[in-house]
Amino acid sequence: MVEASASGTAARSFSPTMKISGRADVAPFYAMEVLKAANEKAAQGDSVLHLEVGEPGRGAPAGAISAAHAALDGGGIGYTEAFGLTDLRRRIARYYQETHGVDISLNRIAVTTGSSGGFVLSLITAFDVGDRVALGVPCYPAYRNMFKALGIEPVYLRTTMATRFQPTPEMLAEAGPVDGLLIASPANPTGTMLIGQPLTDIIDHCNSQGVRLISDEIYHGITYGPQAETILARAPGGIVLNGFSKYYGMTGWRLGWMILPQDMAAPMERVAQNLYISSNAVSQRAALAAFDCGEELEGNVEVYRRNRDILLDALPRAGITEMAPADGAFYIFANVSRFTNDSMDFCARLLAETGVAVTPGIDFDPEEGHAYVRISFAGETETVRDAADRLVSWLS
Repeated sequence: MVEASASGTAARSFSPTMKISGRADVAPFYAMEVLKAANEKAAQGDSVLHLEVGEPGRGAPAGAISAAHAALDGGGIGYTEAFGLTDLRRRIARYYQETHGVDISLNRIAVTTGSSGGFVLSLITAFDVGDRVALGVPCYPAYRNMFKALGIEPVYLRTTMATRFQPTPEMLAEAGPVDGLLIASPANPTGTMLIGQPLTDIIDHCNSQGVRLISDEIYHGITYGPQAETILARAPGGIVLNGFSKYYGMTGWRLGWMILPQDMAAPMERVAQNLYISSNAVSQRAALAAFDCGEELEGNVEVYRRNRDILLDALPRAGITEMAPADGAFYIFANVSRFTNDSMDFCARLLAETGVAVTPGIDFDPEEGHAYVRISFAGETETVRDAADRLVSWLS
């Protein structure tokens, strides 16, 4: 069928229904759905307390903001090299030397469009369509959704409180042959860490079996006991992802970094050139300055610590006694099966009746997350304290 256009030129008429790739058929990120509902409630004039998203409440450090202003005032903001500014990569290398005692050559460091951009680059470069990559459940939902969008088969490792919600070599052995393993420490949503012998055991297993290890270290710096450990010194084939969104409070600046094995640097740089050209130049200038804002950043961690203590005191009084050990990050993953068998409904009622927004566990575990919720304590202490009081009153 052909129709005439307004100019009289014949134009082809297309069916209103056209193909959409099956790779786009991914689950929603329920934390963002809760945020949307919370914002709608607030727009009606109701009091809302946001404990649903992993958004540092204090924002970027002052030094980073000043550096961004200086970069804009100086003009000449354009593309950088695909792997980022040399000065920033040199500063990242210094960070690993000072913090972990590991020397990293600059050509192994890639600055990325958020750590999410780093994940896309690493998955494309390390794995082919159909490869099997293992990850522990519960986990950050974007992991499995990125796998699906890129044609990678996720192999789920069912973790439990007994393993601190972290994978083990035994789980990997039972899963059969895999091409890769993704770990997170501190983890979202649980806040647990892989350190010491458990981490060594995972690394040794991957090294011996030729499994590509990817370590999400975005919450490094936000810990409440032992320091988080990087895989870099012991996993020569491993990939490390980190960034400026969490410890540095620069979520909207969309800047991350990766440390790559030597053999992946050149091919990944080619992929980065074609997919992203380069990361935001202003954000890179700001991030360089953020490394020198240690006092302010450590002050933020102390706020998170106080917030964590408030919840760890309040939740048992509300009848919530089973929680993942919150070693780091700014989340508590809590079992609410005493009150519900539907975490979506639980979160909806909590928001409607108290104005407290938290995230349903099915975001992180579609099979067993109905029994859990994730509570973020990344905001201001007054918000967390008020939310804890409302939750205790509601459940008591």
